[in-house]
Amino acid sequence: MVLPRRVESEVTESEYGRFIISPLERGYGFTLGASLKRVLLSSMNGAAVTGFRVNEGLPPYAQIPGVREDMARLMLQVKQIRPTIAGKATEPITLRLEHSGPGTVHASEIICPPNVRILNPELYLFTAEKGRVEIELVVEQGGGYQSAEPDGEAFDGFVPLDANFSPISRVIYDVDAARVRQKTNYDKLVLEIWTDGTLSPEQALGSASIVMIRYLLPFDPESAGLLEDPDAFRPPPEPEVEDPNPLYDVPIEVLDLSTRVFNSLRRTGITSVGDVIDMLERGEDAMLAIRNFGQTSLDELKEKLIENGYMTDGEDEANGEDEE
Repeated sequence: MVLPRRVESEVTESEYGRFIISPLERGYGFTLGASLKRVLLSSMNGAAVTGFRVNEGLPPYAQIPGVREDMARLMLQVKQIRPTIAGKATEPITLRLEHSGPGTVHASEIICPPNVRILNPELYLFTAEKGRVEIELVVEQGGGYQSAEPDGEAFDGFVPLDANFSPISRVIYDVDAARVRQKTNYDKLVLEIWTDGTLSPEQALGSASIVMIRYLLPFDPESAGLLEDPDAFRPPPEPEVEDPNPLYDVPIEVLDLSTRVFNSLRRTGITSVGDVIDMLERGEDAMLAIRNFGQTSLDELKEKLIENGYMTDGEDEANGEDEE
């Protein structure tokens, strides 16, 4: 069974990655593409602001004293904050923002503990006109999407927020044909991943693969120890093979064959000079077995190969001796 030897990264940025997984058996491109997309969009963990409190606690739609925006507008801005937490946080983390006097306020003014970082400090939050504004924000780790309280009411002065913990913003995949030597009936999976910057595309793809493995391990309990040894996931190295014959990339059109010979070869799936050489190496009987391809067609084919420098007279005679 053909297995991909590695994942190629064509484009990698902090928020975008394009990966190629190849070669795959026919059909496995769509199987892996759909599965990875599902896991990436639904099962990646991240951090988000789940609630906040302004001053002593204002209701969700109140006007904020000394601030141009009201609570509803501030809620929309706070939802756009992209925090990241180093390590695992089992309890909610509280961040603070304190501002006095007039001026515009950005996320860079949020005071964070050492294990929390705001990835978009340039985010605009509100414009203060006078007075002092104090905001407490609650940040949590989680996965997927979490709705706020159904009634939308504030509790203990905090306004709950809908939180999207997933660091994955978009995933698309496409399946093309892949070639292994002269065979072209394999799949090539092209996977594109966009993140919010809190997780790199490479890390996201690696985490998604581990999630899939964990779901499949119960089907084979004897393999449960694989997760303890990351090297066990890697297929054994394949023996080194020679570089593919460049003649596989030379179409048979360059031979300028007669229409009858050309059509006979095409109907059999012979489309390159390399395919012709492979058939001749099997013996003349393999070529003569082709429908509507007789000795006259074979002689014409050999003559064209010799004329174009793809075969010598010595090789032609050697093939004839092998047949005898």
